[in-house]
Amino acid sequence: MTSSDGQLATPVSALSPEQDTRVRSARISLLLLFGLLGLSFSSWVGRYPSVTRALNLSTADLGVVLLAGAVGSLIFVTLAGPLVQRFGGRSVLTVSAFGISLAFFLEGLGPTLGQTWILALGIFLNGVFVALTNVPQNVETAGVERRVGRSIISHFHAAYSVGAVAGSLIGALCAALDVSLLAQLTTTAAITLVVRLILIPKIILDTELTYEERWNRADAARRSRVRKAELKAGVLPAAEQPTVTDLFRARTRSLGSALGAWREPRTLFIGVIIFASSLSEGSANNWLSIAVVDGFGKTEAIGAVSLGVFLASMTIIRVSGPRLIDRLGRVDVLRYSALATIGGLLLFGLSPVVPLAILGVVLWGIGAALVVPLAISSASDDPMKAAARVSVVSAFGSIASLAAPPVLGFIAESIGARRALTLIAIFAVLMIVLSRNVAPLRQDQKMGHQKAAQMEGSAS
Repeated sequence: MTSSDGQLATPVSALSPEQDTRVRSARISLLLLFGLLGLSFSSWVGRYPSVTRALNLSTADLGVVLLAGAVGSLIFVTLAGPLVQRFGGRSVLTVSAFGISLAFFLEGLGPTLGQTWILALGIFLNGVFVALTNVPQNVETAGVERRVGRSIISHFHAAYSVGAVAGSLIGALCAALDVSLLAQLTTTAAITLVVRLILIPKIILDTELTYEERWNRADAARRSRVRKAELKAGVLPAAEQPTVTDLFRARTRSLGSALGAWREPRTLFIGVIIFASSLSEGSANNWLSIAVVDGFGKTEAIGAVSLGVFLASMTIIRVSGPRLIDRLGRVDVLRYSALATIGGLLLFGLSPVVPLAILGVVLWGIGAALVVPLAISSASDDPMKAAARVSVVSAFGSIASLAAPPVLGFIAESIGARRALTLIAIFAVLMIVLSRNVAPLRQDQKMGHQKAAQMEGSAS
């Protein structure tokens, strides 16, 4: 529920003790899963200088290799919503857990063997399975937020940032101790896989119905086959027989509903906001450590620590995010975030000394902290369409990931990575222009969207 000023209000009915216990379990498990995702990713990106040395890659070459992950993410994030609706969040997350661990192993194996194609394959698979992980996890965080009745999505992203800070420190420590990339990533892959498999069954709230529907459909198909056989034997009249065509139409309506979110202007504008924010945050993850190493002549460990400063700044703001959002509202928080991003990028990219550049990193992290949680929450206002809309807006984030590595890599070859990053400030202006679109949907708007979805299904 939301109040008239766009803030989440207390739920009308309290949760039962059993429901409350389940929501708490889901909330804690999701926090841990987001933390794991941040830890594993950041511990990897902090070792980019080791990767470039092992494979003799320039910044432009690394940008092209990183493109593989963005391609995988873009392809599969558009399928994530329909897959969650068809198979359920539990199945999608379980398969993705194995896929992410395999990807990390390959990302360590490629540089160790001196084979760029193995590294690219690992990065591609990582993009695929992280995309498939993000959609159901974000839908579930929105479900927990609705049940709690407060703006808490930023807490989950804060957990990601906490994990990312820990991961950057792990990467810095491994670099300082000369721990091999293969040993680091293989260990990370094994530990995170075990923990994910333990936690995934505990987080399912909003995608559980779809998971059950999967088995109901399978049972309906089985009964259809049995009744066909009975019909041939003259046991049942034809009118009682559910046909294969009926089942196909039901599945088509489900898929059509999932893809219909691509025709919604508000959803697309929220996607543009996520594009700009993902470009900002993703560029920091991919290029900040390299920009510090190349731009100021610092060691790889210092570059990893600088990334840790960025992530720590994000974490602090994300922890306090619910209070800020409830007090100021989504729209104002988004505008202030964009201004902080612009100031931080310019200060980091143009500062002649390290201390001022680090101050820019802090502002940059503050600005990047709350935009994605805000956008995900906005896309999930209507739980009936949450999976489809989160899939759409996440696709914009993948497009940003697709464009950023090669473009920034080529620009960095000419003007340096540090100054190339300042160009992202242009896209932060888009967040201000489109900020009105993150205002929560009113109840009448939700009903209108649901009726439109029903009419769309009837037309199918």
